[in-house]
Amino acid sequence: MQKPSLYVIKIGGNVIDNSENLHQFLLDFTALKGNKILVHGGGKIATELSKTLGIEAKMVDGRRITDIETLRVVTMVYAGLINKNMVAQLQAKGCDAIGLTGADGNIIRAKKRPIQKVSPLGGDLEGASIDYGFVGDLDEHSVRTDALDKLLQSNFVPVFSAITHDGESQLLNTNADTIASALAVAMSSIYETNLVYCFEKKGVLRDVNDEASVVHEIKADQFEQLKADGIVAGGMIPKLQNAFDAIRKGVNAVYIGKSDELDQLDNNTFGTKMLK
Repeated sequence: MQKPSLYVIKIGGNVIDNSENLHQFLLDFTALKGNKILVHGGGKIATELSKTLGIEAKMVDGRRITDIETLRVVTMVYAGLINKNMVAQLQAKGCDAIGLTGADGNIIRAKKRPIQKVSPLGGDLEGASIDYGFVGDLDEHSVRTDALDKLLQSNFVPVFSAITHDGESQLLNTNADTIASALAVAMSSIYETNLVYCFEKKGVLRDVNDEASVVHEIKADQFEQLKADGIVAGGMIPKLQNAFDAIRKGVNAVYIGKSDELDQLDNNTFGTKMLK
């Protein structure tokens, strides 16, 4: 018996921060047929509110340190303002969305990231200790698939903010890309899941200066060659590594592309598609 299909789609601040882009994205998202889940990050609003409140953003190697004041702000902004605004817009477009954190229905339970020892070179050797604060990490047991399936079976469209919990009343800030991947992998036991990352480029480009040079399909055995040729480089390497990791764990395919081209998903021409 063939599994029903499911899209897990993640959007970031480049969409959230632009009301026109967000409006068009949500129209295209609403038009997508079948089961779907939306995962969103935070955008600039949390940073701006933190500044207004006099809360200094602390970063280590590009990662935000989530102290208790920052957690309060990101919870208000991600799970409150952004999430509910997005749900209201989807309802206005005829999409019966329901806004969630990982705590709702105990759907995503995370573990607080332990204090890490790092060397000056960034390796896991003796050196400084880094406490990322109230940051949640996920594993293969984090997602409660039965509860999420009930929502989908009831024709709700779940919209997840990047807030989880530890099951002991503590909320945690969790990377939205990680949440999307964990949801897609977990739900692959029930659905044929396709994971979609929307970002600022049209996909993986053969020439970073030419938006028309999209590599439309990459299979796992082609990945190493693309790295060797320098076509996949820099920050795109971990994106694709994570994509193929999700595929190895059961996800049918992973797409990377531009949010304003989401309408091309149905005709299979959206961005770059990663396959087994």
